[in-house]
Amino acid sequence: MKGIDRSRTPYSLGPNHPSSVTLSRREMVSFLGSGVLFSGLAACFSQTAREAPPAQLQDELYYSSTVALAHAIRTKQVSSEEVVKACLDRIEEVNPMLNAVVQLVVEEALAKAREADAGVARGEFKGPLHGVPMTIKDSLDTAGVISTGGTKGRAAFIPETDATVVSRLKNAGAILIGKTNTPELTLSFETDNLVYGRTSNPYDVTRTSGGSSGGAAAIVAAGGAPFDIGSDRLGSVRLPAHFCGVAGIKPSAGRVPRTGHIYPFGGMLDSFQQIGPLARYVDDLALLLPIIAGPDWIDPAIIPMPLGSPKDVDLAKLRVSFHTDNGVKTPTAQTVEVIRAAAKALSDENILVEEARPDGIEESMELFSLSRADGGIAVRRLLKEAGTTEHTLQRREKPPLSAQELDTLVSRWDAFRSRMHSFLQNYDVILCPVNAGPALLHGSMAASEAMLAFSYTFTCNLTGWPGTVVRGGTSPEGLPIGIQIIAGPGREDVTLAVAKHLETALGGFQPPSV
Repeated sequence: MKGIDRSRTPYSLGPNHPSSVTLSRREMVSFLGSGVLFSGLAACFSQTAREAPPAQLQDELYYSSTVALAHAIRTKQVSSEEVVKACLDRIEEVNPMLNAVVQLVVEEALAKAREADAGVARGEFKGPLHGVPMTIKDSLDTAGVISTGGTKGRAAFIPETDATVVSRLKNAGAILIGKTNTPELTLSFETDNLVYGRTSNPYDVTRTSGGSSGGAAAIVAAGGAPFDIGSDRLGSVRLPAHFCGVAGIKPSAGRVPRTGHIYPFGGMLDSFQQIGPLARYVDDLALLLPIIAGPDWIDPAIIPMPLGSPKDVDLAKLRVSFHTDNGVKTPTAQTVEVIRAAAKALSDENILVEEARPDGIEESMELFSLSRADGGIAVRRLLKEAGTTEHTLQRREKPPLSAQELDTLVSRWDAFRSRMHSFLQNYDVILCPVNAGPALLHGSMAASEAMLAFSYTFTCNLTGWPGTVVRGGTSPEGLPIGIQIIAGPGREDVTLAVAKHLETALGGFQPPSV
């Protein structure tokens, strides 16, 4: 029987990985029965008992929430080694179909799981993620593990140090089990590259998982890891979360360090890109965000910004606006229905909800051209630094804007930000689509109509606002449809509180068929 070679660390899993055998799912410890109730840690991130994440470990352990797993490991209801093995087995089962995980860290992960269990036996805990497995997007450096950023020049690159967010998660007790696929330098809405190939959607493998955190979203949805960390430059956390039916958050600009990311901090568009978690449940995002947030004194844009808890948000006092069409691309009928259902779910709780769209939001698409204003010189520099000669990014090589054109465009950007900011005088929350439709077929992402559909995520990158995505419904094809919840700068707590309510009201994550 062929499978993942667990004698090597790390082990590369590419599109031609030989494992085609579906293994039986690991049986869970019999004493768990129908699952074990947990409290304490989950209560820290829930508004009410009614809104808590699944209060039981799932029958299929790999689908349990991060919060539930952390508590169960801490209270000896299940061992870290059992959880790590369950996720590794699940990866071996689904990854040949998805190509989401591109490096595995098996022996080291199992050794660290056993260390975590020994710590539990002594009553010693590293942090709130003690013994919980994780995967990490391949755009983030992981010490001792190949980190390509999706570009051929780094196909064998092994960093000596972890990215800041990876280090913080490890210090909180998380255990790295693998790296997840990303497009080259993270610069595409479809996850595909010349190193590892294409990642597929777990709800329909003929469709994309999105980009650039497509591998992360796909394996989290399929149960291979309870959470992953992605990056979002123009929607690269939120779009894959929407396409793959999981929860994800793009934090406020200035919240989470980008140190150790393939596309580094700095430059004129520095505020565009943020690092944020993906998980199956909103409470997991609330657990993870404080762990990775805060200055590392390397990324100069990150400030000691207060971070509120979603459990302290009084939903009844919020003023909510929603729109179903941003004036760039009209969404599918089912997408419109999901946004209206979300608005109704809030209105039914006597929350003020009005249909209103920020004036000028349709400029989000036109201002997208800021990302290519330099004619591709930054991309060429990064490819050269990586040692890449063969790449997929030729389309970015266009003439740079003149000084006058750039000044005009930046002035429009400033005016746009001002208009968006003014809208928040009257509203605390904006509900809108994540994309004009569900996951697209492979190879259709570059079409002009598809690019217009992506404009719904651009607004948060242009403004620096936080945006959270949670699943709200299903398309006629059986694909997930997400809801984008936006708030003003620094108010991730508001987006998470609203997302939690909508997750409860509308059903949230639903396992795929893989």
